[in-house]
Amino acid sequence: MVQPAANSQFTQQFLSSVLSQRGPSALPYTEDTKWLIRQHLLNLTTNFPSLEPKTASFIHNDGRSVNLLQADGTIPMTFQGVTYNIPVIIWLMESYPRHPPCVYVNPTRDMVIKRPHPHVNPSGLVSMPYLQNWIYPSSNLVDLVKNLSIVFARDPPLYSQRRAPPPPASPNPNPNFGVNPSGGSSAVSSSLGSTAGYAHPPIPPRTYPPSPYGSGAAPARVQSHTHTEDPTEVYKRNAINKLVEMVHSDVSGLRKTKEAEMEGMFNLQVVLRQREDQINKGFKEMQEEKEALEQQLQMILMNTDILEGWLRDNQGKKLGNVENIDDAFECVDVLSKQMLECSAADLAIEDTVDSLDKAVQTGAIPFDQYLKNVRVLSREQFFQRATASKVRAAQLQAQVASMAARNPHYGR
Repeated sequence: MVQPAANSQFTQQFLSSVLSQRGPSALPYTEDTKWLIRQHLLNLTTNFPSLEPKTASFIHNDGRSVNLLQADGTIPMTFQGVTYNIPVIIWLMESYPRHPPCVYVNPTRDMVIKRPHPHVNPSGLVSMPYLQNWIYPSSNLVDLVKNLSIVFARDPPLYSQRRAPPPPASPNPNPNFGVNPSGGSSAVSSSLGSTAGYAHPPIPPRTYPPSPYGSGAAPARVQSHTHTEDPTEVYKRNAINKLVEMVHSDVSGLRKTKEAEMEGMFNLQVVLRQREDQINKGFKEMQEEKEALEQQLQMILMNTDILEGWLRDNQGKKLGNVENIDDAFECVDVLSKQMLECSAADLAIEDTVDSLDKAVQTGAIPFDQYLKNVRVLSREQFFQRATASKVRAAQLQAQVASMAARNPHYGR
């Protein structure tokens, strides 16, 4: 067993050391809960310095041994206006803090577990509502110890066991046998009367303060010093304890229900946030699409205004003496005229090939003649497209040269 120092700083160092170990000596707690376990133990030792964190071997019912953290020490409780300390061991099991710890009452040699006890079995294992209603992550060790103190104050789980010292091995010729030289008295068994003919003076009975753990094995003379309580006060205290238990049970149930509702609301909040992100993303895309459509609309309106202006200017005008409709459009230069002729020839060949496709499907022309005509037209279309590509490159070069002529610094 490893025992860290009681100092708070040493306690922090101890917990950091044992929880950070890796390999075969590592404690069997999950990595995502080690920080929370450290905080629980630090809060516990801060609020209850009488409890000390340690590591020790815990043996399960199947014989399996595992090294676990524990909080060993005493829990203060107040009984009839006097504060007593109950020795306990709080084991942090492998599944802690998702599941409750294992609490044992650890009586000393002069203490005995009360039988029967509503919350402590003969082996010392504690079972109480707070452990049964343990809820992760709101439940913690500090609240557990506070509840243990309240429960033990209502019904102490231990009572003191008074033991008489063993008789001497040989008769004592001293007539003052059994009398403390300091003036006090010591308890002696009643079987020690006259031994070996020696007369002994009567030994005054030893008195003990009232025990908070019940009469148990205490001598009957101790009870003679206990004051009789008022039945009204006893009934009042029992009624208060009953009401406290009922309120605690109702509060535990209400807390469990509210925490379940909170968990559902947290899950709903996550879903709503995801939907909010999706809506914001969709709204942003719609805004971008709207801006693009508005730009297109502005371009269309501008082109519409240009066409409407041209129609107003040229409406009612005649072409004059133009006999060929192709002469109605004049190109600005030779390259533009050549580009127009190549584009027209390319589109005409495309229409001719479409017509041949329909003719061969309907059987108007034989298939071999279709292939021959398509081969000739495709060759012609290839030359027209190649010529158009060269004319386009020449136009681009002429445009660059024109820009360079207008702006001399581009030619440098």
